[in-house]
Amino acid sequence: MKILKYMAAGLLVLGMSACSSDYLEIEDREYLDAEAARNAASHNPDAFLNGMWAHLVDMYSDSHDTFNFMSVLHSTDLMGEDIAYVNGSTWFIYDYQLDDRMNNYRRVYTNWTTFYTAISKANEVIGLYPGLAPEDAQGQALLGQALAYRGMAYDYLIQLFRPYIKADGSIDYEGKGLPLYLTEADGFSADQLAAKKGVNTVKDVLDQAQSDLEKAVALLDVADFERKNKDYIDLNVANGLLARHYLFTQQWEKAARAAHAAREGYKPMDNEALHDGMVSITANPETMWGFIHSTETSTVYASFFSHISNIAPGYAGIGYKTICIDARLYSLIPRDDYRKSLFNGPEGDDKQATASAQFPYANLKFGDDGNWTMDYTYMRAAEMYLIEAEALARLGQNGEAATVLGELMANRQPSWNKNTVSVDDVLLQRRIELWGEGFVFFDLKRNNKGMERTYEGSNHQKTDLTWIDVPAQDVRWTFQIALREIQENALITEADQNP
Repeated sequence: MKILKYMAAGLLVLGMSACSSDYLEIEDREYLDAEAARNAASHNPDAFLNGMWAHLVDMYSDSHDTFNFMSVLHSTDLMGEDIAYVNGSTWFIYDYQLDDRMNNYRRVYTNWTTFYTAISKANEVIGLYPGLAPEDAQGQALLGQALAYRGMAYDYLIQLFRPYIKADGSIDYEGKGLPLYLTEADGFSADQLAAKKGVNTVKDVLDQAQSDLEKAVALLDVADFERKNKDYIDLNVANGLLARHYLFTQQWEKAARAAHAAREGYKPMDNEALHDGMVSITANPETMWGFIHSTETSTVYASFFSHISNIAPGYAGIGYKTICIDARLYSLIPRDDYRKSLFNGPEGDDKQATASAQFPYANLKFGDDGNWTMDYTYMRAAEMYLIEAEALARLGQNGEAATVLGELMANRQPSWNKNTVSVDDVLLQRRIELWGEGFVFFDLKRNNKGMERTYEGSNHQKTDLTWIDVPAQDVRWTFQIALREIQENALITEADQNP
């Protein structure tokens, strides 16, 4: 199976045109002039938006571990210590070994194209509005969503493909960044747009992401946009993406404000919803953004639930791999915390329906709806409480942080009654609350922390390649730039490559 890592990449992102999904009919816009395209967008924004949402769940080639956004989140989660891949050596095993980062590997190409294709699709919309100033509310809502989408993509790219954190924990703003693909509607000349396809700096990329997200919030606010369902990005979600950006760029006051705005109208789910298997974002009141699957969009074995759920009949459930919580992290969850029952204890549970779900420490958090239409969750309100609490704690407002965190904990561990919390207190709750949802890698990297699997009592695989500890600043925390970009983009050379 190792040869799967070396599959050749097929399309260069530079100059890539957005392609529609096989299963969603997208209006043909090739022959529309700018004015006609704007009118079409105002009358039928879904012709553009469906392509964005479909791309996030599409598959690269026929590989069962490359299903775009959620495969990025799952593969990076496996690079930490919080998930123990305790059985099997199949899909995602190289990610678990932190050995899937070289420029000609399929994982690198998937990560690169997932977000640069997202940018390409966003630019189709952004390019319709010179000066980024739509005249009508429909256009404002459409452009706001496209800008939020692009800003999110640039945030993920810089975290994945550059060592943006210095050894002292500060951001290396002058370090090498990545190509920026923008439009004339952003206010740049053709020459400026061409130059931005080079290296840029970390600051350039972060500034562009922040500008996109802040404009998205402003546009979605003035448009007073009400979405059809949780596939769409509304004002809450845009604020949530902005809160994530402020958090990893260490802008604590702004992070707290944006997270507070993002969670407006949402409350932490109760114990019953906590145990719903995360299969329906419509039914779960805490879910802010995701993708609503149908039988037409389902990718069955090549899907997130196939790989994360020990209960569903996918790769995890049928025993090709077993996904467990790290034993040490499990031990840190108090006995009366509702979330402890989302995992087996050290003795396992032979009453569970599948062999994988019977393992010690097996994860039971992700379930099965019986027809492979489990939805994907991209953002929950709980994350916003945690961002706000962490930002306040970093500002030295530890009592206020405890108050915010207490709102979440009242629905997780009713006996929790702290009057003050530290940053580490909040980070522990992030690990417990967001387990398996795609945050471990990004939290380790932004906090300049490594990972340890070789402690006494560890339940991680004890092979030479998986029984490892990886310190902060190790090159394995940064993916190399995709080989095809180096080969085809004249403004990116081997000298710009990561070690």
